[in-house]
Amino acid sequence: MIPYERNLDYYQALLDKNSEYEGVFFVGVKTTGVFCRPTCPARKPKFENCEFYKTAKEALLASFRPCRRCRPLSHPNQVSELVQLLVNAVEENPEQRWTDSDFRKLSIDASTARRQFKKRFGMTFVEYARARRMGIALKQIRAGNPVIDAQLTTGYESSSGFRDAFSKIMGAAPTQIGYQTILKAAWLDTRLGPMIAIADEEALYLLEFVDRRGLEREVERLRKRTKSAILPGYTAPIRSIENELTHYFEGSLTQFNTPVVYLGSSFQREVWEQLQKIPPGQTSSYAGLAAAIGKPGSYRAVAQANGANQLALVIPCHRVINSNGDLGGYGGGISRKQWLLNHEMTIGSESS
Repeated sequence: MIPYERNLDYYQALLDKNSEYEGVFFVGVKTTGVFCRPTCPARKPKFENCEFYKTAKEALLASFRPCRRCRPLSHPNQVSELVQLLVNAVEENPEQRWTDSDFRKLSIDASTARRQFKKRFGMTFVEYARARRMGIALKQIRAGNPVIDAQLTTGYESSSGFRDAFSKIMGAAPTQIGYQTILKAAWLDTRLGPMIAIADEEALYLLEFVDRRGLEREVERLRKRTKSAILPGYTAPIRSIENELTHYFEGSLTQFNTPVVYLGSSFQREVWEQLQKIPPGQTSSYAGLAAAIGKPGSYRAVAQANGANQLALVIPCHRVINSNGDLGGYGGGISRKQWLLNHEMTIGSESS
């Protein structure tokens, strides 16, 4: 989400229906479950019921659906029939996973749909549909309520679609418990945006920013590997990491002690354990990590293991940069990576 101070400016722009802010932000309305453009003609919500996002994808992943009045996925005053047709199709069947045959049934060329969505919204249509599915699941996790039907009054028209979209990602309909191993998932608000934590009663399995690219695939891999259903709720490890994250962002904690489960190969676990040896405020390179584990020629495999990390911050993959000093990649986004490194350097200088 956007910093609080900027939120005040954006809220005023929303009240004024200021067209200069078109494309600058989107507003999610917690009381209705929709997200809108700044010029939406609908009645304005109270400030405390608003959440502001830089992109439509961020709003979708935060569980909001597009407003039908201002159509935030269409250019102002220029509604693309193809785009609107596809958006409506997703709302009618949010659990659907799109294939080329689905596009043919609508007499739409898949490459055309991909190109139009990418040009206008910075994401392909398939990415939009995936974000919508994930947003539905995250909505239930965020609410922390194991019974999905209680949430239908916020605007979801199909209870079966809501349950199906949840179960296809999380492995069980929210009302089904007890037939598998159960993992709990919780929405954690942090200074750098919301995160999702998944754990059993003993240890943490996953901690990621909710807008991380590929999060849905990560959750599915976790569910299949552990043969678990993932339901909304809290466990002791989730409470622990929530508390530690608060202290981390306040600058009073640098070492996480919440028990974790490493779901990876022996090589990946070796890399992750080495990552945790990089002190806060310092960085390493992929080549440096490879040398540290005694396999100097395996830096590419080290980079892949780094990217497979599912425990953001706890396993500090953000402390790995390119050998030339460039930041390199980061699943949570480069701006977050830079912020985390600066934050940890500040912590280190204050404690020295």
